[in-house]
Amino acid sequence: MEGRLNDILRNVQPVAIAVSGGVDSLTLATLAHRVLPDGASAMFHAVSPAVPEEASARVRALAQREGWSLTVFDAGEFGNENYRSNPVNRCFHCKHSLYEAIHRLTDATILSGANQDDLGEYRPGLEAARLFRVRHPYVEAGLAKADVRALAARLGLGNIADLPAAPCLASRVESGIRIEADTLRLIHRVEQAIAASLKPQVVRCRVRRGAIVIELDPQTLGQLSIDDQDRLTCHLRSLPDAGVAIPPGTAVRYERYRVGSAFLHT
Repeated sequence: MEGRLNDILRNVQPVAIAVSGGVDSLTLATLAHRVLPDGASAMFHAVSPAVPEEASARVRALAQREGWSLTVFDAGEFGNENYRSNPVNRCFHCKHSLYEAIHRLTDATILSGANQDDLGEYRPGLEAARLFRVRHPYVEAGLAKADVRALAARLGLGNIADLPAAPCLASRVESGIRIEADTLRLIHRVEQAIAASLKPQVVRCRVRRGAIVIELDPQTLGQLSIDDQDRLTCHLRSLPDAGVAIPPGTAVRYERYRVGSAFLHT
């Protein structure tokens, strides 16, 4: 499969790779830069309140180490009311802004890090990709997420190969609730605090109507007593240096992690 992937990259060069800071796009960017001739690959990283700072830092660090051509830019999705209103297909509007911005910056073929596993999920962003003729080399080569992680390890990207899945922060906000920068900062701060205190395998801070729902992997959730949850909630309500806070009167609940549960109105 790796040989097929290399052939795809060579056949579509020059390429412009949308790099989010996750294992898929970072691995694709690293491979393309190593396989293709000088000047045949360029990386594009969009910054916004929906992108955690550590993701951007990861992109910049790897770009410096590998010698990428990297453009960091604002795709402008926060100026798009179709995105801010947070419909079920919000991801379409986000990706449309992303690919439109990259298309304005380069004539190269745009590549994404989508893999075979993504095809089995609700991914409205793939429709935006189709409009801009974005290619998905992993999908074309038949690579699933596990294959991408194995490829990252073979490329010497050990710390990146083990990165947990990290969808954009806006994915935590229930459909229909407006996307606000302060809300995304709160989500990120809460997840950071829980990660530091509980060391869970998975944590998602979901914003729902009238409630903050903390989703955790089953093992971590099973170890939290009601008293533990109450203490953690008090801690989250008084986080220092957050700049934002859980609104008074907003309930905080703890539930088992569910993929895509921000789309559920519960």
